[in-house]
Amino acid sequence: MNISFKDHFSKISGDYRAFRPEYPDELFRWLASVAPRRERAMDCGCGTGQATVGLARYFAMVSAVDPSPEQISNARVKKNIAYSAAPAEETGAPDKSQDVVIAAQSLHWFDLDRFYPELRRITRKDGVFAAFSYGLLTVSHDIDVLIRHLYHDIIGNCWPPERRHVDEGYRTLPFPFDEITAPGFEMSTAWSFEQMLGYLSTWSAVKEFRASTSNDPLMFVESDLKKAWGEDEKMTVRWPLSVRAGIVS
Repeated sequence: MNISFKDHFSKISGDYRAFRPEYPDELFRWLASVAPRRERAMDCGCGTGQATVGLARYFAMVSAVDPSPEQISNARVKKNIAYSAAPAEETGAPDKSQDVVIAAQSLHWFDLDRFYPELRRITRKDGVFAAFSYGLLTVSHDIDVLIRHLYHDIIGNCWPPERRHVDEGYRTLPFPFDEITAPGFEMSTAWSFEQMLGYLSTWSAVKEFRASTSNDPLMFVESDLKKAWGEDEKMTVRWPLSVRAGIVS
């Protein structure tokens, strides 16, 4: 099995689990409503299982794969979830075994010429594939200005080229399926200032900036962010959620 992949997250898999936001339950309820059955589902590029646990609330058995053993070792455990270290292009799942397959904040990393044939192999007749991604967070006007400065001006050159697909909501990626119009979804959570900084530290471009310059890019905005945050213990953080879904045939 060839598990060569662009590994941006293994070294921070613990932080990834702790600081990545949760997907809304309404998303998984909707996926269950359009699925032909609720027997089996798969999460490809599952990371530490942020989306996997959502699937597990609505499907009898969930398989989840990620090419990083470190991510899998930090994944969220649940009785009806089976994790394995494998790439999305070679899941190891039986033929025609999945009612729903998802790729959460991961499709832009896949080799689509290999992944889509694998997806057709493992998905049952009339099964559903959904890819979703979330863009730049928003908190308040003053905080958002600083976050955009960090994102575009300070670490902009450190983002991998695949990141543009997230910014575009996956709309420019090939999607050769009969598309289903998804409802509008939003991710939101109440976070402390420290939790927001923890999330920013999981950005792949932050990691790349640190490696290439031996400096932490967060230090250029942290004091101003703290001032803009004010005395509130927690604030609502939101992300736009883009969903592309379709019937696999």
